[in-house]
Amino acid sequence: MDAPRTRVQRRPVHGVLLLDKPLGLSSNQALQKAKWLLRAEKAGHTGTLDPLASGVLPLCFGAATKFSQLHLDADKTYQTTVRLGVKTSTGDAEGDVIELRHVTCTPGEVVEVLDRFTGPIGQVPPMHSALKKDGKALYEYARQGEVVDRPVRQVFIHELELISMQLDGESPHLSLRVRCSKGTYIRTLGEDIGEALGCGGHLSMLRRIATGPFNESQCVTLDTLASMTEAERTCTLLPVRNLLEGHTPVTLDAENAGRFLSGVRRRGSWPDSDRIAVFGPQPQGEQPCASDVLLGSAHVQAGELIPGRLLSPIEIQQILETAS
Repeated sequence: MDAPRTRVQRRPVHGVLLLDKPLGLSSNQALQKAKWLLRAEKAGHTGTLDPLASGVLPLCFGAATKFSQLHLDADKTYQTTVRLGVKTSTGDAEGDVIELRHVTCTPGEVVEVLDRFTGPIGQVPPMHSALKKDGKALYEYARQGEVVDRPVRQVFIHELELISMQLDGESPHLSLRVRCSKGTYIRTLGEDIGEALGCGGHLSMLRRIATGPFNESQCVTLDTLASMTEAERTCTLLPVRNLLEGHTPVTLDAENAGRFLSGVRRRGSWPDSDRIAVFGPQPQGEQPCASDVLLGSAHVQAGELIPGRLLSPIEIQQILETAS
């Protein structure tokens, strides 16, 4: 008879873990492993990475989950390898080979094609994706052998850097660095580049090296996290306020902070802005720290500070206790 499983006692955890997601795990599987290691009550991620992709995956815990949507919209940077001359059913190395072609393009043609894929481009989302049509994920249609119409989506490729290329031999390929807008499918980009070169292609490697202000040098692996003590794991978390980088800071006094946390608009001489991070003083009796505490997000319209996503007094108290 198997021994009973030990029940994990969950605890309030608030902050952002920058995880270096390993190959072979879905984003949700990686999230659940990190959540278990931290014994966190509440967690979410800021956009998925395919199991065959590795790299930067910001995980949000506790109060940070209220602002995870902000990083769904952030620009992303990837390093990828496009295997030329081989098309697969999924556009990556996981799929079945469906076509082989000779690679006859020249270095000059590669440079010209990459220039064409820089800036605003249109993409047809791949069938093997989580995008939904009529309430059903596209990959579910694909598993049933169905192909459905997908409208072209406009995305923006900010940078498309050629790191290296090999156009002959047994494994012709391009190694690329891509900085792109939200919603960009790198698999589709690789396939489209291969088609434009006349030989087809698929992604043989994909790694996210940055998302928004976060990059791979800040990340921790699951193995490293598992080797730490619980206190060390907690120390790997970035403050919730780091999700609001790029927001204009507004600091309120104690009275206005209390009203703001109750959802009441405040008036002031602030210029209009869609992205405000609101701070206030610590509650009386708390140990003083170097900065004010985050209250939440807001926007300013016609001199009014209008609350957006707010931390609760309990969350603020828990964050202060962890920091002390």
